[in-house]
Amino acid sequence: MQFSVTTGSSASEATGCVILPLFEDGPLPAATQAVDESCGGILSRLVDVGDASGKPGRTLLLPGLEGVGAERVLLTGCGKQDGFDAKALNRAVAAAAQALGQTGVEDAASYLSQAGIAGADAYYAARITVAAASGAAYRFDELKSNAPKDGKLGAFAIAAASGDAPEAERGTIHGQAISVGVGIARDLGNRPANVCTPSHLADEACRLADRYEHVETEILDEEDMQRLKMGALLSVTDGAEEPARLILMQYNGADSDSAPVAICGKGITFDTGGISIKPSAKMDEMKFDMCGAASVLGTMAALGELQPRINVVGVVPACENMPGGRATRPGDIVTSMSGKTVEVLNTDAEGRLILCDALTYAARYEPRCLLDVATLTGACVVAVGHLYTGLFSNDENLAGDLLAAGKRSLDPAWQLPVDDEYGEGLRSNFADFANIGGRYAGASIGAQFLSRFVDGTPWAHLDIAGAAWHPSGKRKGATGRPVPMLVDFLLNLQ
Repeated sequence: MQFSVTTGSSASEATGCVILPLFEDGPLPAATQAVDESCGGILSRLVDVGDASGKPGRTLLLPGLEGVGAERVLLTGCGKQDGFDAKALNRAVAAAAQALGQTGVEDAASYLSQAGIAGADAYYAARITVAAASGAAYRFDELKSNAPKDGKLGAFAIAAASGDAPEAERGTIHGQAISVGVGIARDLGNRPANVCTPSHLADEACRLADRYEHVETEILDEEDMQRLKMGALLSVTDGAEEPARLILMQYNGADSDSAPVAICGKGITFDTGGISIKPSAKMDEMKFDMCGAASVLGTMAALGELQPRINVVGVVPACENMPGGRATRPGDIVTSMSGKTVEVLNTDAEGRLILCDALTYAARYEPRCLLDVATLTGACVVAVGHLYTGLFSNDENLAGDLLAAGKRSLDPAWQLPVDDEYGEGLRSNFADFANIGGRYAGASIGAQFLSRFVDGTPWAHLDIAGAAWHPSGKRKGATGRPVPMLVDFLLNLQ
């Protein structure tokens, strides 16, 4: 879908459909009022008789109104007027895009952001609009033999006042770049494990380097990892036939002496649990265990689109966690790249084993800050559900910046504790520490394990176990989170 900015009047806009806001209370918004006056009060009469409603998610498509430049008008419910904020705008745009996707409309102009959005300027209103419309239009049907054909909507204009047009255009550009990254992350997450293998992730990373001038990719194989003494990572892939890959990506947008941000993404392309095998129910969802890796690739793509003046390093350990004759056993002790030894009490706590070596490797770049993104713990889903990403950090300024980025991008995180006391359960009689702790606070214990490999660098761990995919129903599939949060965070570091 192509996006643009228009400064034309809602009544005279020459487009396939003009999208207008409608509230549950108060007078008609200005853009809606202008169209109502041009068509002789039809809109207000529809509201009076109850055919048109301002309830969130409600839409009403009206074709061929006399006196209106657009071929159709789509009235879109926006809820209460005093509660129309960025979240409400996101919902309204998504509802409008979904409604138009079932029609023959080829181009549309949205005036939803002209209704007065609490806490959002023209830049953010445009960025949110692009993200919402792109998200509503997303489909994953590349593996269907007879994919259903949706609507023809291909051009989407966003209305702005003349003085706000430059900021709206900037928001549109940023929104499109973020949507490219989100789409890549969703596609990778949605592909099955027999397609999206570690080698497939590596190939996709190489394709991004071919596509974008400032992106470079290097792939390390298992022999390289053995030379690096990545015993923790290699212990996870021991039972798998598919070869592991360590994907190293660099976005170089600033001077070479500018310290990068390093982001490590968990890339378990399928997680059986290993010898500590998972229950069979919902095991198909373990193809999503590489969504941290997918978010790193998606973020790199968004950076390639925008070319901000910043340096970013992506480190993605990619492998499968399978049972087998060579698989790591509970009780085995492995030596990480850092030299620290780990007693593997549960082979299903494998994400922290591949990430600890990735974090150690990422430290070679002497980053200004170090992030890791992982579908790490079911405990995080219990704690915050599917709405929030769990955020853990050893640096309050970094945590604050990420929380703010999540709020701005509607990709929210919630900070959880990572105190040293959570590490007490990791004690081992036989190794430096174990890979699991007690029954409670599993998300904090997992984060505490990872914190032992960052050596004082400002660090944040993003546990996306609940946020990375919708688990059931028509929405089942990868979400592309936390690409919006990461890109917003990086853009605000320039």
